[in-house]
Amino acid sequence: MSKVNVGLIQLASDERMEVNIEKTKEKVREAVAKGANIICLQELYHGQYFPQTVSVDNYRLAIPLEHEALSEMQQLAKELGIVLIVPFYERVAKGIYFNSAAVYDEKGNYLGTTRKNHIPDGPQYHEKFYFTPGNTGYPVYDTKFGRIGIGICWDEWFPEVARILTLKGAEILFYPSAIGSEPDHPELSTRAAWTKAISAHSIHNGVFVAAVNRVGQEKEMNFYGGSFISNPLGEIIQSLDDKEGILVEEIDLHEIEFTRNLLQFLRDRRTDTYGPILGKEKISG
Repeated sequence: MSKVNVGLIQLASDERMEVNIEKTKEKVREAVAKGANIICLQELYHGQYFPQTVSVDNYRLAIPLEHEALSEMQQLAKELGIVLIVPFYERVAKGIYFNSAAVYDEKGNYLGTTRKNHIPDGPQYHEKFYFTPGNTGYPVYDTKFGRIGIGICWDEWFPEVARILTLKGAEILFYPSAIGSEPDHPELSTRAAWTKAISAHSIHNGVFVAAVNRVGQEKEMNFYGGSFISNPLGEIIQSLDDKEGILVEEIDLHEIEFTRNLLQFLRDRRTDTYGPILGKEKISG
């Protein structure tokens, strides 16, 4: 199968988990009605972005893989015959919590979980207090509709993540996100930088990129949406604005081979010279 319909669900989140679950299920059905085969939800889809503040009480928001917020999406994937990427706040054990994304295939099979590797810490992005750094590495999932890899929010800014997923065979890179206003610089929007930086992974690796963000005001933060899909030449082929919405776009995986034959970045890599990136050589400054 070379042509695939990719769907992204961009929503404003409610404080009530049950509201988010039901609204998301409704929007997933709408995306499937428009032809979506693979759908990705936004980061921490089942709740609001709680790392704005530091509070031990927020640990109670973490849920196990068996929670209804996951099981209902798993059932939905099977019912609709789609691949569904479900980001959530994962409780593994007492005091061990991850920022994760579970993947379900069109038969409702659980394919695995990607856990966020790069954990940011800054004003209103206090994630190091809540999330243990991921321990799943960078898995790639073989699905009926193509090979997919996932980087969760801060992961998406690191070119190493995109390159590793590409080298492991991913054809579509999904980036569930929660990014918006900067409290120290309220006059600044990072949306243009976000779009450019993340879509550039398409060019460097000859892959499709699908980034999905949330929207709306949550306490002191405003999330700007801007979910998009870029092709292997880095062109934004469809995007959303700063309102709730559904994005469904047909992509042709044959474009990957064409682009890689045109721009031979993978052929011309010089891994023998990359020691400084791995800390194997001293970097003077």
